Amino acid sequence: MTDRYAVIGNPIAHSKSPLIHAEFARQTGENITYMAILAPLDGFANTLNQFREEGGKGLNVTVPFKVEAFSLATTLTERASLAQAVNTIKFNNGITLGDNTDGAGLVRDIQENLHCPLQGQRILLMGAGGAARGVMLPLLNQNPLSITIANRTPEKATELQQQFSSYGTVEGGGYESLAGREFDIVINATSSSLSNDLPPLPTGVFAQGALAYDMMYGKGLTPFLEFAKAQGAAKLADGLGMLVEQAAESFFVWRGVRPATQPVIALLKS
Repeated sequence: MTDRYAVIGNPIAHSKSPLIHAEFARQTGENITYMAILAPLDGFANTLNQFREEGGKGLNVTVPFKVEAFSLATTLTERASLAQAVNTIKFNNGITLGDNTDGAGLVRDIQENLHCPLQGQRILLMGAGGAARGVMLPLLNQNPLSITIANRTPEKATELQQQFSSYGTVEGGGYESLAGREFDIVINATSSSLSNDLPPLPTGVFAQGALAYDMMYGKGLTPFLEFAKAQGAAKLADGLGMLVEQAAESFFVWRGVRPATQPVIALLKS
């Protein structure tokens, strides 16, 4: 029997997940199929239930259904509970386990692929929405010196600060509070790059040897990475590695096997 998995979203045709998981299955010898499913905007729960009733073993969940998936899970991991969003579901004996692998994917990409340790580093996280919330706990688990959250609406950054301050040194505020400060790792967790926009970052935030990381990916540099390059950031990275690493973490949750990600990242880049 071949175990069935899928990714659900709207839109979904652009998803690279079927290719990624097909490569993981081929590499590990796991007997699975993986497809993309377009769910109606008002029909996520029905689509999920139908897939489960037809024998599906697990799902990835993408925009705009991660919060709804969170509400439908019967059991949550700690990282999903704090993220208040689910991107990975595992069906097992009547239990719908909700997990969030985004933060683990980001951490593995930064530390394993980009060779940038997070421990003891000053991290600037731009944005205070779901993408930022989803990566906070995995980042804090690496014992950075501090995480500073900057957002156009400072109150949202302060909310995240309050939610996560028991896990490490966290502060939140507006972009204007960054003037005159330097950071070792600057992560763009906003959707600004989708609209070819740049958050209102002051100049001088990149410390010597700094990494600039944009969770978005595409052809060429995003506006944020262009800005970082002009500002002298030592390393530039987009979110393609994070995409593959979070998929590998999902694969591990489902199958108990961790696939090699470097060949798949190289395949997508080519």
